[in-house]
Amino acid sequence: MPATVAVHLPQTLRVSEEQFVAIVQANPDLRLERTATGELIAMSPTGSESGSYNSELIADVALWNRRIRLGKVFDSSSGFRLPNGAIRSPDVVWVAMERWTALSPDQRQGFAPLCPDFVMELLSATDDGATLQAKMQEYMDNGCRLGWLVNPKTRTVAVYRPDVAPEVVPFTVTLSGESVLPGFELNLHALLPLEMA
Repeated sequence: MPATVAVHLPQTLRVSEEQFVAIVQANPDLRLERTATGELIAMSPTGSESGSYNSELIADVALWNRRIRLGKVFDSSSGFRLPNGAIRSPDVVWVAMERWTALSPDQRQGFAPLCPDFVMELLSATDDGATLQAKMQEYMDNGCRLGWLVNPKTRTVAVYRPDVAPEVVPFTVTLSGESVLPGFELNLHALLPLEMA
């Protein structure tokens, strides 16, 4: 078994999409993203508690989707090539079925060339809030129709919609999937225990 080696990336490192794909293929255990300007970003793993919570969020969306069958659900290991050239991996993703089936088999195998219809990001202890807010806005600017940025520390969710400022609501408000995820509701107050905040 090969030894584990730490990877240190200069903040100014820029890579083409082809180079990014090669790096990802050579390092399948790393979580990597590429910004629209070609900056390579290595993301640290989340803590176990955040990972467990993320699984619960994915499960809720996946169970709703299994009943309604209107799209596809993806986790944070899935990369999407946004129209601006960034390759991003949101924590929870939903894509409408007609948009997914319009992709070729090759496009579905790689980083799907589309912006998800819905994204959810969980602000963990290792995340920078301003960076995640910028990513949420990037999703909106590239065609995402609904996004939730979940902050366990403040027990709030920033709800992102196209062309309007984010709306911040407390966990006591049941979130609605609106017209994007019809019939989906999420009660974070019941799902996230107080001791995690």
